[in-house]
Amino acid sequence: MATTYHVLVIGGGATGAALAHDLTLRGMKVTLVERGELTSGTSGRHHGLLHSGGRYAVNDKESAVECIEENQILRRIAPGSFEENDGLFVAISDEDVAYKDKFLAGCEECGIPAHEVGRQEVLKLEPNLNPKVQLAVRVPDATMDCWRVPMRFFATAKRNGADIRPYSEVIDILRQGDTVTGVRVRSHVDGKEYDIHADLVINATGAWGGKLSDMAGVSVSVRPTPGVMVAVRGRWCHMVVNRLNKPSDGDIIVPQRALSVIGTTSWHAEDPDRLGLPEDHIQKMYDKGAELIPAVKNAPMRAAWSAARPLLASKEADERDISRTFKAIDHRDRDGVEGILTITGGKGTTMRAMAELTSDLVVRKLGVEAPCRTRETVLLPYWAYYD
Repeated sequence: MATTYHVLVIGGGATGAALAHDLTLRGMKVTLVERGELTSGTSGRHHGLLHSGGRYAVNDKESAVECIEENQILRRIAPGSFEENDGLFVAISDEDVAYKDKFLAGCEECGIPAHEVGRQEVLKLEPNLNPKVQLAVRVPDATMDCWRVPMRFFATAKRNGADIRPYSEVIDILRQGDTVTGVRVRSHVDGKEYDIHADLVINATGAWGGKLSDMAGVSVSVRPTPGVMVAVRGRWCHMVVNRLNKPSDGDIIVPQRALSVIGTTSWHAEDPDRLGLPEDHIQKMYDKGAELIPAVKNAPMRAAWSAARPLLASKEADERDISRTFKAIDHRDRDGVEGILTITGGKGTTMRAMAELTSDLVVRKLGVEAPCRTRETVLLPYWAYYD
């Protein structure tokens, strides 16, 4: 199914990795550029949760369905990449208990396996939980390494012919009239500048999507929404622990090897390159995390960092109410500019689905009959990228 069509992907995060993989399987010539190291943006900075969708089952059902579907697909195509430890949504207060029925109904509607666990069983599963815990709901959450999973996509794409260029920053968009024809790139390895021409350019830069769209003269309503995460020493839980309530600050603890990652806060940032790390947000992670597992209150900090979510919303929207779904945009339809697409929104868990949606749009535009094959194609191990 090889074609002469050349697709240029901008952005070396999880979505770009999955795009390079999907498009090469469809017979495209693919070049991917990333201004830094691969996954050095948001993709390499999340807490490593493979979402079951439970977090969104009440107020963001579209995202919940996307997460549970991709949760199952990723386990199949990337075996060995996940700690399949499940998750608990725990009720500490009477308000949490009152949320249970709404939560279970949402999970059932979205196809998320979920069942109630009584207090005694909860404390057997997770003895470090707040002793005030009243009950919990168990869901198929899991944990992953946020670097190794995208690298499996990169490794497979590279083996299938994708040209992947880290440390290659787009400094200009090439246009002929109302058609984007490629990009101007500066190498951060040797400082040289050069042009890359392509039949289609895809903006997969996530929270940086607005910056790139401005460069191209098109519009994308990407709202960089950072959150602070704190990793403390000690594996204080073995399952993913969530608060059984509407998503809020510091309501999740994700076990990662010998650490526990508490997340996260949420605010709006104008520039994803200048997020900052507010001290009061770090303290809030300790305080809110301790409501779930008291021992984290005095656990030594291993690291604290922030990462920007690429949410699809206006500046005026409330961060916690914005859907975590994703969208592929053809700028011919929105802005009258041909040759450029944008994929944005979503989560690390939905990287493959975001690529499928975008690649479907690519082949329709190019008039190529090439179905998606990523739902069943098992990925190479991450280390194969360097082999």
